[in-house]
Formats: sequence, structure tokens, C-alpha cells
Amino acid sequence: MTTSQQLISAADLAQVRQARYNSRKRVNRIALTLSLAAMLFGVFWLVWILWETVRLGLGGLSLALFTEMTPPPNEAGGISNAIYGSLVMVLLATFVGTPIGILAGIYLAEYDTRGWLASTTRFVNDILLSAPSIVIGLFVYAVVVARFKSFSAYAGILALALIVIPVVIRTTENMLILVPASLREAAYALGTPKWKVITMITLRAARAGVITGVLLAVARIAGETAPLLFTALNNQFWNSDLSKPMASLPVTIFKFAMSPYENWQQLAWAGVFLITVAVLGLNILARVVTRQK
Repeated sequence: MTTSQQLISAADLAQVRQARYNSRKRVNRIALTLSLAAMLFGVFWLVWILWETVRLGLGGLSLALFTEMTPPPNEAGGISNAIYGSLVMVLLATFVGTPIGILAGIYLAEYDTRGWLASTTRFVNDILLSAPSIVIGLFVYAVVVARFKSFSAYAGILALALIVIPVVIRTTENMLILVPASLREAAYALGTPKWKVITMITLRAARAGVITGVLLAVARIAGETAPLLFTALNNQFWNSDLSKPMASLPVTIFKFAMSPYENWQQLAWAGVFLITVAVLGLNILARVVTRQK
């Protein structure tokens, strides 16, 4: 091959490479444009929802909102009983579901990682994670409410706890798996028993992730309406007896938002604002905890 032929071949090869580079560059620009468009589409609706929530919700904020019970139509009042009911049921459901979820996550990550029981538990946990909350509400209704022939806050707490448990299990297991095995081996080499390795080393190392999972679970159940409609129902008056129907913020919002009365609709938007702020606060707190770790 002569020198001129070699130069022509090199030029052709350079052209082919340049054409491939330009093609990849065009594909990259198209993919980047589509990604940005999808992101802007999602952010647009999120900003719009937040704007409407703030615009319509701030007008209903007042001292009476936190001190007075749900009023009759066209009368002044607040949603203190609904706020109290939501706080009680969410806190008790978290108190019930969190220990179960953490212990199950520890078992899956530390004791039985590949056994049949662990595989079955993970399968059931995945089903619970993806199951609609209304299905869980109907299940608790059939097992508790229909059996005892009474709606109650206990049934609502049970339904919310069943939503908390799979979230905490998945988060705890994943966070414990991420802990380096060398930490466990170093502790075992010093003669530390397994239970102490788990409590003093692996759980401490995964503490931020576990707390984040709990906070995300709380944020999820804080706005659940369907399970409470079938279990705790609602109550227009103040009630601290867990064996009776109890008001909750999501159910009250659903009831008032569907009504034709202006004062109820204003209270519904105020309740939406409170729930939105609470859920955003919990998600931000979860991010901060993870970032600090």
C-alpha cells in the first residue's frame, strides 16, 4: 500500500469516527432534552399543587382551627378533634409497627438471609409494600370491625401499623446489609456475642437509615384515608376512647372537600395545608438525617 493510499484510509477512518461521534452527540442531546422535559413536567404539577395548597390553605389558618371541633354546616369551627385523632392513631401505629419491622429486618439481614422463611417473608413483605391501602383497610374491617360490630380507633391503628411494618422491614434490612462485614468479624474476633454485635455495632452503623425508614413510613400513613374510612370511620366530636370511632384529618378533609358548604371547604383546604407541611417536614428531616450520616 502506497503512502497516498494510507493517507486516504486514515482520512476515511477519521471521517467514520467523526460521524459516529456526531451521531452519539445527537442521541445524547435528544435523551437529555427528553429527560429535562420529563423532569419539568413533573415539577410543574408539583409546584402547581403546592401553590394551590398554600394559596387556599393559608386562608383557613386561625386559632379556632386548632382549638374548636368540626362545626355544623355554615357555622364557625375548627378541626382540633381531627388533628388529635390523626396524631394519636399515627403515633400509636408507629409505636406498634416500628419494633416489629425493625426486629423482622434484623432477622432477615443477620440471622436467616437465604432460608425458606426469609424468602417467604420477603415475598409477603413485597406484596404488602405494593398492596393498595384500601385493601388493607378492607382486611382489617373484615377481621376486626365486622367481628366486633363496631368501628374503632384500635382498628384504624392496626390498619396503619400494617402499612408501617413492610416499609420499616425493607429499610432496616437494606441498611443492615450495607454495613461492612469487617465490622462484624472484628467484633466476633473479640468474643462479642451476636446479639451484642447487632445492637452495639450494626444497628448503630445503620441508625440513620433505619430512622429515615421510620420517618418515611410515618409520612406515608399520615395522609392515608381509605384504611381509616373502613376502620376508625369518623367522629364530629372530641373522642379519646380508642374503642369508639375517632376523627382523623384525612377523612375529615375527604368529607369536607366533597361538601357544598363553603366553611367546610375552607377547613378542608386548611387541613390539606397542615398534612402537606407535616409530610414535607418529615421527608426533609429524613434527608437531613441521612446526609449527616
